[in-house]
Amino acid sequence: MTITEQDTETLRALEDADASVRLRAALAVGSAPRPAYVKTLVERCAVEPEFFVRDMLTWALTRHPVDLTLPAVVREVTAGKAQARSQALHTLSKLGEPAAWPVITRELLTDPDDEVARCAWRAAVVLVPDESERAALADVLATQLGRGGRETQLSLSRALLDLGDTAVPAVDRATRAADPDVRAHALATGRVLRDPDTRIGFAIEDAKRVVALDGAPGMDHGVC
Repeated sequence: MTITEQDTETLRALEDADASVRLRAALAVGSAPRPAYVKTLVERCAVEPEFFVRDMLTWALTRHPVDLTLPAVVREVTAGKAQARSQALHTLSKLGEPAAWPVITRELLTDPDDEVARCAWRAAVVLVPDESERAALADVLATQLGRGGRETQLSLSRALLDLGDTAVPAVDRATRAADPDVRAHALATGRVLRDPDTRIGFAIEDAKRVVALDGAPGMDHGVC
C-alpha cells in the first residue's frame, strides 16, 4: 500500500488546527478514496473535536471498500475511549453491513455513556437481521426507558419506533414499571407507536404530566 507525498499532505491536513481545513481534507479523502486513508480516518474519528468534521470523516469511510473499513471500524467499537466507540457505532449505522450485527452487544446498548448508548441504539435498529432478533433488541432497549435527558430519551424512542410493532410488547410492559420516569417514557413511546402522527417530544412531556398527576396526593381520578 504505497503512500504518496500528496497522500501524506492530505492526511496531515486532517490534523490541522483549523476545523475548516480538516473538513476540506475529509471531503477530499472521501472524494478520492484510497486504501492508505482508512487507518488515519478511523483514528481521526476517535479524537476529532468538531461534530461536523467527524460526520465528514464517517462519510469518507463509507466511500472506501467495505472489506477495508468494516474490520477497522469494528475494532474501534471495543476501544477504550467513549468518542471512539460512539463514532465507530455511528459509522456502522452508515455502512449498514449486516455482518457487523454481532458487535452490537447488550453492554453497548446499555453503556453508561449516553452518546455511546445512543449510537448503539441507532446502529442496532439499522443492522438487526430478523424478527426474533428484533424482539430481543426491543426487550433490551425497553430496559433503558426513562434514562437520561430529553435528547437521550428522544433517541431511544426513535429507535423503538423504528422497530415498529415488534417493540409494542416490551414498551407496554414498561408502562407498568414502578419508576415514574420509566412509566412516562414508555407511555409516550407507546402512544407514538400506535399513532405515528403524534410528535414524540410532545408525547413525552404530556406523559410526564399525566404520571406526575397520577402520583400526586389528594388527586381523585375516579369517575363522577
